[in-house]
Amino acid sequence: MSYLLGIDIGTSGTKTLLCDYKGRVAATATSEHDIASPKPGWSEQDPLQWWDATCKATKAVLAKAGVKASQVTAVGLSGQMHGSVFLGEGTTPLRPALLWNDQRTGAECAEIESRAGGRKKLIGMVGNPALTGFTAPKILWVRKHEPRVYAKTKHILLPKDYIRYCMTGEYATEVGDASGTLLLDVRNRKWNTTLIDLLKIDRSFLPPCFESHVVSGKITASAAKLLGLAEGTPVVGGSGDQPAGAVGNGIVASGIVSATLGTSGVVFAHADKPTYDPEGRVHTMCAAVEGKWCVFGCMLSAGGSFQWFRNHLAGAETAEAKKRGVDPYELLIAEAGKAPAGSEGLFFLPYLTGERCPYPNPNARGGWIGLTSRHNRPAMIRSLLEGVTFGMADALKIMTGMGIGVKTVRLSGGGARSAFWRQLQADIYGKNVATINAQEGPAYGVAILAGVGTGVWKNVPEACKAAIRETEKLAPNKKAAKMYAKAHAEYQSLYGALKDEFDNIAELGR
Repeated sequence: MSYLLGIDIGTSGTKTLLCDYKGRVAATATSEHDIASPKPGWSEQDPLQWWDATCKATKAVLAKAGVKASQVTAVGLSGQMHGSVFLGEGTTPLRPALLWNDQRTGAECAEIESRAGGRKKLIGMVGNPALTGFTAPKILWVRKHEPRVYAKTKHILLPKDYIRYCMTGEYATEVGDASGTLLLDVRNRKWNTTLIDLLKIDRSFLPPCFESHVVSGKITASAAKLLGLAEGTPVVGGSGDQPAGAVGNGIVASGIVSATLGTSGVVFAHADKPTYDPEGRVHTMCAAVEGKWCVFGCMLSAGGSFQWFRNHLAGAETAEAKKRGVDPYELLIAEAGKAPAGSEGLFFLPYLTGERCPYPNPNARGGWIGLTSRHNRPAMIRSLLEGVTFGMADALKIMTGMGIGVKTVRLSGGGARSAFWRQLQADIYGKNVATINAQEGPAYGVAILAGVGTGVWKNVPEACKAAIRETEKLAPNKKAAKMYAKAHAEYQSLYGALKDEFDNIAELGR
């Protein structure tokens, strides 16, 4: 049999996936990497760890599936968006990569909007406002604060595109991931040279930009040995993790929206034409489907908030889970189920790393509000899950306000693996939700793109129709949905009440 390989360079680890030509997953593997935070609000990684993890996870998935190198006919690449890899000559980065959740570039965002002639004009040029997570502000930050690094820079690559370079020796990107640099003309699907010149960025730093299914390189002999793959295996453009995950979830037609709860939380909708939020609260970017677009909102600490609770406040559950051989999150969610819906007025604000959607504010801070002596541990856990889901509902509400139709919300990520959290999402969104037969996200999406690029399927919609189907479907509980609509409105009011205080708190923390 022949197989397609999908590789996703995530924040906490690199995932590999093999599927056959019918879209059936044969095996997956993951290799973890570290995150560094040299200062509050900073987030960096060593790209060499990504490459090491890619080699380990690729060899592991081949061994797990019992697949030979010659059976892998194409590779697709996905990865965390916006990260910046500064290269001179060769594969060794000049500095650690600045990640999507790095918040140091507030001044540079203001500079970009000023040089573009204001936020409205910037959105008209590239489809989005300047946000701290995007790539362009990072480039300006390095130029200003690390001039020696900048002087040596010859190429700037996104995470997955750095791995492409290591695999193929080619400098390349594609329209989905490039949309998140703030330097792409999203409407016309090409670099916006006008803005690039206004920002005085050398055009040669940026790689050629392709559609997501296009073959952009072939695996070199040296990389083949490290990966366990065959020399000459084609590598397609792939996409950033959000457009790639949309393909993996079958979000390739209007009316179907996905809600993905990973470290970040993303609500994603397909669009047949560019559709913009004039306030820039959600992003408009190129889809991984040729000639199509997407709208999505990204909150920074969704599953990341739950992970923080597990790491720092759930030692007992973690120890018990290890003893019983179960996932500690299962025990925590079981605790949450003991508390009543609405957590008796307890709210959790999930702004642990600042926020992006709907509040582009690096100074936003998290915490519980409404604590009383009656509240207990189950209420704290449930309110955390509710707060994260309210944050996802913020993005969904903005999209419906833009006229984007929502028939069904397809769930993926950690929030799709729990029956409790699936129903909680249905109740808070007030929408029908569904799971699908494939829960592998971006890695699965780029494996599909690899198949499209090498002729296994005619196009992306045809591939998704052949490989993806809905399994469980849930409707919102009417009584719970009514209560949560009121609670969501209160949750939204808390940010406005605390916005100015967040700035003061952030200053005290510096």
